[in-house]
Amino acid sequence: MAVITRYLEHATKGNGHAIDLTPDLARMLRETGLRHGACTVFVPGATGGLTTVEYEPGLLLDLQELWERLAPARATYHHDATWHDGNGHSHVRASLVGPSLTVPFVDGAFTLGTWQQVVFLDFDIRPRTRRLVLQFIGE
Repeated sequence: MAVITRYLEHATKGNGHAIDLTPDLARMLRETGLRHGACTVFVPGATGGLTTVEYEPGLLLDLQELWERLAPARATYHHDATWHDGNGHSHVRASLVGPSLTVPFVDGAFTLGTWQQVVFLDFDIRPRTRRLVLQFIGE
C-alpha cells in the first residue's frame, strides 16, 4: 500500500469562488501510477471548503444564493467582533461545507458520477493563492 502526498495551488477570487478540481485530480492520479485506492483532498485554513457538485453556472449561482441565506455577509458575527477582519461569514460557510473530501478510485479512475465534480470553495473575503493537500492511498 502506497501513500503519496501532493499539493495543488489555485489562485482564487474569494467570496464563494468555486473551482472545479476534477481535471487536476485526474491528472495527478495518473501521475501517481496507482490503480486502486482513495484520494483525500484537504484545505488548510478555516475559510475554504470541499464538496462535490454538478459544476455548472446555474448551480454555482444557486450555491451563492444559499450561502447568503444561511450565513449572510452583512450579518453580525462574534468572530468579527473578536478579530475585526470582516470574514465571520466566511468561517461559518466553510464550517458548513467542511475542509476535506475523500474520493475512491478504481482501475485508475475516480468513481465520481457522470455529473459530479470535486469542487473547492473559497469563502474568504479577498483573492489569494490556496494550497490544497492531496493524499493518494492505494496500490
